[in-house]
Amino acid sequence: MAQRPDEIDDSSAPLIEHLAELRTRLIWSVLAFVVAAILCYFIWQPVFNFLTQPICGALAKRGQECGLIMLKVQEGFFLAMQIAMFGGFILAFPVIAYQLWRFIAPGLYRSEKQAFLPFLIASPIMFVLGASFAYFIILPWAFDFFLGFQSGPLRLPDDPKVPVPADPKMAGIVFQGSISEYLSLTTKFILAFGLSFQLPVALTLMGKAGLVSAAGLGAMRRYAVVTILVLAAMVTPPDVVSQIVLFTVIYGLYEVAIQLVKRIEKKREAELRAEGLWVEDED
Repeated sequence: MAQRPDEIDDSSAPLIEHLAELRTRLIWSVLAFVVAAILCYFIWQPVFNFLTQPICGALAKRGQECGLIMLKVQEGFFLAMQIAMFGGFILAFPVIAYQLWRFIAPGLYRSEKQAFLPFLIASPIMFVLGASFAYFIILPWAFDFFLGFQSGPLRLPDDPKVPVPADPKMAGIVFQGSISEYLSLTTKFILAFGLSFQLPVALTLMGKAGLVSAAGLGAMRRYAVVTILVLAAMVTPPDVVSQIVLFTVIYGLYEVAIQLVKRIEKKREAELRAEGLWVEDED
């Protein structure tokens, strides 16, 4: 008997085979992460130089030298390890996602695979867009705002690179950043915005599964506005411009998700009408 197009590709397997398959996928994922982390460890200095461009640009606008300090003797080593772990996960993510797909794909119908695969591709793309938005737009604004609380700077005649307070009789406030704190703050910003840009992907996938509707998302607009405003105030410095930009971007993604869910609902309705299965809702 021929297999119907929408049937599961593979036959059901015993539990022990599923566990063996899961172990294989986990091993490949861990190996990919370890290899990527080792590679990133050997190039941690260029990666760190790239991550420090936002703070260096903000310092350069004030005529200050870009330099971060080690507060502990082992801080440099842990910095390299942190960059290796962070970069290793990002580089290995495609392999990890592929192994996850290979594990769950045999249990999906062909139609479910076709529905799920675009979201699997869109997710890393949206993450990169969000991370780039944080790196190139939000972080320069944030550091420029925070560095504005320095006093001065004027220049000492014998060392033009050392900022001093405008009034020599007053204590000065000069930035001397810790490398670990800076890296932690920068990676948090990048991850937060990368995850925020997953909003349309998550809502559209939920709409595809029938968990949310365009009408329901539209009715929740007022609550979405408040939630996004609170989020913008929490993850950005108290700068109205950066908060408005972040709110506009995330709320725009929310509206895009509503339109995508609406398109999915129209397509589903057309398919059900063609099959004679559509039932009109009674008011």
